[in-house]
Amino acid sequence: MPEYINEKVLQLKLTMREQYGCTVALKSPAHITLIPPFWLHESFEQNLLQDVNIVARTITPFTISTNNFSAFQPRTIFIAVQPNIYLNNLKQKTDDFFAAKENYKIKLDRRPFHPHITIATRDIHKKAFYEVWPLFEHKIFKEEWVADSISILRHNTKNWDILYTAPFTFI
Repeated sequence: MPEYINEKVLQLKLTMREQYGCTVALKSPAHITLIPPFWLHESFEQNLLQDVNIVARTITPFTISTNNFSAFQPRTIFIAVQPNIYLNNLKQKTDDFFAAKENYKIKLDRRPFHPHITIATRDIHKKAFYEVWPLFEHKIFKEEWVADSISILRHNTKNWDILYTAPFTFI
């Protein structure tokens, strides 16, 4: 995700922290989750980086567009990402590849893929959600960028850091 979009998302997350005490979403950079978090022993880390490269090399860059805000009521407010065939293809290829890799013990999310960029989650109280949601419900957030890589995030006991980024294949 381009840095200017990460900055816009960060400003929204900071506003949620200042006005509603929401800090969970601040613990990671702006991202679209393909595989839910999982624990991995350090001895498998290099294999994971190589495997992410294998998946990334099967994808060509594609455009991602946002479509304002949405919510998983009353727990999460997010920037909606416009689904598209290329993003769905990336999700499917990632799931298929890692489902076959038993050594990672990844539990794939079986819910329908709902791409989004989180602004507030888990620590937003119901009362605060219903107070702030009308402010986001009709707010505009339209951005577009070229997705050209997959990143791996690693938890450092406090936050999620980008550990590695694997570029897609350019044709």
